[in-house]
Amino acid sequence: MDKSTIYHIAEQVGVSPSTVSRALSGNGYCGAKTKERILKAAKAMNYAPDHAAKMLKTRRTNKIIFAVPDICNPFYFDMINGINQVLEEHGYLLILFYTKHSLKEELKAVQNVKEKVADGLIMVSFHFCDENIEAINSLSAPVVLTNQYISPEGGDKFDYVYVDTYAGIMQGTEHLIKQGIERIGYIGGMLNEQTGYQRFCGYRDALLNANIEVDASLAMESNYTESGGYLAAKQLLMHAEPPQAIVAANDLMALGVMKACEEEGLAIPGDIAIVGMDNTDIASRVHPKLTSVALMQEEIGRNAAQILMNRLHGIPVADREVKLMPRLVVRNSSLRYG
Repeated sequence: MDKSTIYHIAEQVGVSPSTVSRALSGNGYCGAKTKERILKAAKAMNYAPDHAAKMLKTRRTNKIIFAVPDICNPFYFDMINGINQVLEEHGYLLILFYTKHSLKEELKAVQNVKEKVADGLIMVSFHFCDENIEAINSLSAPVVLTNQYISPEGGDKFDYVYVDTYAGIMQGTEHLIKQGIERIGYIGGMLNEQTGYQRFCGYRDALLNANIEVDASLAMESNYTESGGYLAAKQLLMHAEPPQAIVAANDLMALGVMKACEEEGLAIPGDIAIVGMDNTDIASRVHPKLTSVALMQEEIGRNAAQILMNRLHGIPVADREVKLMPRLVVRNSSLRYG
């Protein structure tokens, strides 16, 4: 039977529908032998719970939306894993929502939560603005951002879990400076976006702290893709005085930098040192292995999902902000020898 209900199962086993309901839900008492018979009958009759009816009763979808700007970026794979670890424990499903770096798509993700497609939202955005923050704050459902954001007027209703990427880029740049490298290029995101500007500031301040003049012509804006890193590096390497090292704001762009250097016949790290950020699996698989800043993606995901579950289950959340610190993982691409 394709459309069996608890009433069909009750009739087959010879028990009440409420007993079947307790056995299938795991809530309330049901004897072990009776439960075994019910589960066996349910399987034989191809029973599937009516989630629509359950949602009407509980007003819960048992789904969470995770909105990301780029589904091809391996940075998000570990974050998804961390989120899913927590959601599985609570019987929740994860819906991946691809926003394409678009405000319109971010607002669409928020609207889906408003329309009860999911019970909560975890959102990655490179540029929170008044419009998307206002939409998020208007929700009655819990939301966790993976960037730090505090509205000027205060009163935000969301939580946020983030890693200090400013400190991460600073760590990578300081690592190069400590080896006596002063002419350091930088490839990051757009400076008119919150995340892009924060990361650039990490690079700029590391140079200023070391009394190194900041050469604006060595800092390039890109789009966090391998091709973006490649094209930006090509421009830097054509410079009258090309950089001795390049810090890229993520690993994909760093891979593009390595490709550009290879085409120019430059040895890494002998001719040019390279540092990335994200510490994805790719970093340890390329040659030479890529120095990268670990951004604790899985931990971000776990923390964000746990906060959502706490909010949904009425468990107090101690702090609306969870800040994680990055960690530099040094490999061959940035080490100058002799």
